[in-house]
Amino acid sequence: MDLRFFKKTLFSFCLVPVLANAQYTDVINSNRPGRAASAYAVGKNVAQMEMGLLYEQQDNASLNTDSNILGVDFAFRYGLLFESLEINVEGSYISQGITYTQTGTDDRLTDFSRSRAGLKYLVFDPFKNPENNKPNLYSWRANNVFQWKNLIPAVSLYAGATFNLGENPFYVGDPTISYRGAVATQSRLSPRFVLISNIAYDRIGTDFPELSYAVSVTHAFRDPKWSVFIENQGIKSDRYSDILLRTGVAYLISPDFQADFHLGSGFKNSPSRIFAVLGFSYRLDFHKDTLVPIEDQKSGENGKIKKNASKKKRKKKGKKDKDEIDF
Repeated sequence: MDLRFFKKTLFSFCLVPVLANAQYTDVINSNRPGRAASAYAVGKNVAQMEMGLLYEQQDNASLNTDSNILGVDFAFRYGLLFESLEINVEGSYISQGITYTQTGTDDRLTDFSRSRAGLKYLVFDPFKNPENNKPNLYSWRANNVFQWKNLIPAVSLYAGATFNLGENPFYVGDPTISYRGAVATQSRLSPRFVLISNIAYDRIGTDFPELSYAVSVTHAFRDPKWSVFIENQGIKSDRYSDILLRTGVAYLISPDFQADFHLGSGFKNSPSRIFAVLGFSYRLDFHKDTLVPIEDQKSGENGKIKKNASKKKRKKKGKKDKDEIDF
């Protein structure tokens, strides 16, 4: 692999939906729109589906072909065992109609262009300690401007497998199972900006391993239901290499339902790519807080001081002092 490919793209930015600073959030935590994945999981006992309908115009100057692609992106995510662990299954199923411009003949390829499953685990969260996230009670500006400490990212690790089932025309000769590893980071640039970056090594063990990155920046408007993103993705493989740019919007319909739309294109002509995706994310929230609400607490729960505890302690100490006196 030519690592200089990545040095050329250090200036690039990418976008992904704005996410909160904890594993579980009161509103849906979606990886849509775009392809960069958040460092955070959906939360324990949260089941989430993310889906998009895509259309792509793809022309290849070197092969003299014009293509129209229709397909579906999908992802199923579930918070497993504890807050920082997530299992996910994701893929893309497409139908590509190809016209060979020199001969005028047509062909159609239909199969999975992406199919994988894996586990993601949050290994470091700079906001896990609430002391690091306390607001400044004396300055609105201090809470709403860039702070260097916010560049310290949350970091998660991903391990999984890519599947090539049957005679897939998009990956001829690849084994049924190959392996994939990735690192995802997430930083909060300000209360309204989030930076996410991914580095992944995919199809390990095949003749065409794939190295990729994605960088995404998301901005939430004053109306928190709306957000916009811009994303840069780079792919390097002997089979296919390109740099892709995406931008789009997301709208929060309800705390558990988000809709999104984005456009994108590549920068090559072998093939050239222009695409549009309309999607949504929906979650079934079975998450339960481990802390008891204050109004339901008994004395001493969740760190609450027991009623009359100090008075009883003083009485006990006074009695002990009397017992120690010898008249």
